[in-house]
Amino acid sequence: QVQLVESGGGLVQAGGSLRLSCAISGGRTFSSYGMGWFRQGPGQEREFVAGISRTGGTDYSGSARGRFAVSKDARKITVTLQMNNLKPEDTAIYYCAIRRTPHGGTSTSRDDYGTWGPGTQVTVSS
Repeated sequence: QVQLVESGGGLVQAGGSLRLSCAISGGRTFSSYGMGWFRQGPGQEREFVAGISRTGGTDYSGSARGRFAVSKDARKITVTLQMNNLKPEDTAIYYCAIRRTPHGGTSTSRDDYGTWGPGTQVTVSS
């Protein structure tokens, strides 16, 4: 069974950086599936942050573009989200997810993702 686990969250001051990782296990790799990073702040809906396709193409939300960067390792079993110039409004639980089907592209819709990690908390203090 495919499983995702996020790591790297924590507490950081505004302007600081964090690097989140998402590890996949259970016989699937990111070489065949697109994946995404989402976040859910207090009292908010889960929203798309960034995604990376099977071929390495990337997509970002408006708030993430220019500050965050998503990448995957050569073995295609870990995806990272480098977050720079963090702001208090970036405070949220961050989730990684993998597409339901191996089309390989990115998607901003939660419904297109079938497996999710448990999430990692990111807190940015002002």
